[in-house]
Amino acid sequence: MPKVVDRDKYKKELAERAAAFFSKHGYAGVGMRGIAEHLGMSKSALYHYFPTKKSLFLASTEAVMNHVDETPLDGTMTEAAQLQALVESMRGEFGTEMALVFDYLRGKTPAEIAADEAMQISCSAYLKAVERIVGPERAVETLAAVMGGLMLDYLSGGVLGLS
Repeated sequence: MPKVVDRDKYKKELAERAAAFFSKHGYAGVGMRGIAEHLGMSKSALYHYFPTKKSLFLASTEAVMNHVDETPLDGTMTEAAQLQALVESMRGEFGTEMALVFDYLRGKTPAEIAADEAMQISCSAYLKAVERIVGPERAVETLAAVMGGLMLDYLSGGVLGLS
């Protein structure tokens, strides 16, 4: 009897595993052959699930951003404590992730970035996470402060930022 594979579940697993590979090697620095090797499959098998590198990157972005929405918040915590918990959940791979994002966006115009589905997913996920804490009125301003603080923290080696 042939093996039954839950195609959607397997596709999500591939995207999650590919996300780590993208983070480590960048967007421009990898091809479908290298990703397929990392995933332990043939390039043609990978193309069966993802017709392009961009479609795999988008699925990987969705997989990573789903975890942002899963950040547990304790309603008994103060707003500042909840924001700090969100910052800590974002801090781990922040530098690597930002390097990947900038690599992915290299050469794109602001209009192309605004229309890019992966960037829309990312911005939406971060905004929703912040909205849960501070409400929609202050979400953009607060997210800007969080991202700016994380970037400053990263660029200064932890000397100037949110540490």
